[in-house]
Amino acid sequence: MSDIIFEERKDQIHVTGEGPFKLACNRDSLAGAVSQRACVFCGSRVVLYPIADALHLVHGPIGCAAYTWDIRGALSSGPELHRLSFSTDLQEKDVIFGGEKKLEAALTELIDRHEPKAAFVYSTCIVGIIGDDLAAVCKKVSAQKGIPVIPVQSEGFKGNKREGYLAACKAMFTLMGTGDTSDIPPISLNILGDFNLAGEIWIIREYFERMGIRVVANITGDGRVGDIAKAHGAALNVVQCSGSTMDLAKMMRETYGTPSVKVSYFGIEDMAEALYTVARFFKGLDPDMLARTQALVKEELAVLYPKLARFRQDLEGKKAAIYVGGAFKAFSLIKAFRHLGMSVVIAGSQTGTPEDYEELASICDPGTIIVDDANPLELSAFLKEKDVDIFVGGVKERPIAYKLGVGFCDHNHERKEALEGFVGMYNFALEVHRTVMSPVWRFVPRRAGKTLAAGISDLPKECSI
Repeated sequence: MSDIIFEERKDQIHVTGEGPFKLACNRDSLAGAVSQRACVFCGSRVVLYPIADALHLVHGPIGCAAYTWDIRGALSSGPELHRLSFSTDLQEKDVIFGGEKKLEAALTELIDRHEPKAAFVYSTCIVGIIGDDLAAVCKKVSAQKGIPVIPVQSEGFKGNKREGYLAACKAMFTLMGTGDTSDIPPISLNILGDFNLAGEIWIIREYFERMGIRVVANITGDGRVGDIAKAHGAALNVVQCSGSTMDLAKMMRETYGTPSVKVSYFGIEDMAEALYTVARFFKGLDPDMLARTQALVKEELAVLYPKLARFRQDLEGKKAAIYVGGAFKAFSLIKAFRHLGMSVVIAGSQTGTPEDYEELASICDPGTIIVDDANPLELSAFLKEKDVDIFVGGVKERPIAYKLGVGFCDHNHERKEALEGFVGMYNFALEVHRTVMSPVWRFVPRRAGKTLAAGISDLPKECSI
């Protein structure tokens, strides 16, 4: 394994049980290592993009807009302006003479045509290099059109993906404090760090509403500019993807005194604990909320547990690998796989913090490979070394798994199946079972020596001609 790891990256990989845990992280990616990470611009785009009634204009080459078009697949219960991808399409002449006039013209035309509630203008690498004054153009157009036109300083070269998250949070924060909060009740919250993939935020909102809580703003899945503008009136921020939106929660705490809690909606324990955490926060205002929450969880588990038991009969002893964007997903996935009788032998993330990795190491079994900001070569080597049955990742990890003949589960932005909530745990278990138990894996070269059928009579009935 060591011959494929760059010397500069060795301290970003750790095998649990082999010495004291210490992992370097939150560094800029190593040049030449072909990181699985996205750039700063992409980080800001994934956070802001699901605000459905805003205009999203990429100031840069067309490739940057194409790269991030519909990147979250975030669903909207109303407007769908976010699903269009606009770009100023900077050309060589714009690079030489500047692109500010082109940006102003594009903004004016698009705002007139689509009448958005606000506009986000993303800066890309080339804009940072040529020095276009994004803020000045946005301020001018905002005054002309009477809507917030917000610059997002997300030049791709200035750091890693987390810098993009911060740029997005700063942009969103400019909207806060501008909306009317007079109709917001004391028992209320904002949902931060959920992007409504496959309608997941609607599942979570329903749970909170059954508990008797008003959800003021979704930030940013199925998001609305007006809701974000009055989000400072909510009593609590519930933060799931802390990497992407914890900076916003900190800004709200410092400016408006809004407290926050970190949660995860994936898996049984974390989903239940998320609801209990919120119920405990409001127990002073509603003493019966905890009892209602316990009844809700009990009702959901009564349906879920018998189904999981059937999957576990087949999956007991199988091995999984995880490589995800935010570390919080890895925590929940490890627990979810244990419910299915499976062990996680590789766990990594693109943007984990020291605290994230310490928590991750504490729940991993001995011998688990923990990796920060991995590259395809490392991941391929780890998957072969551990001989896993399924790899959980995103769009960039999918080809790695399939080339090696390993089952794959999409747990990233591109998926179309809701995996949050108790129903999401069932969907996840169903997908894992179908993937791991597929007879096709018996015939891949990697396992040919172990399980390849010796003759027609050995073929499973699903493969009979």
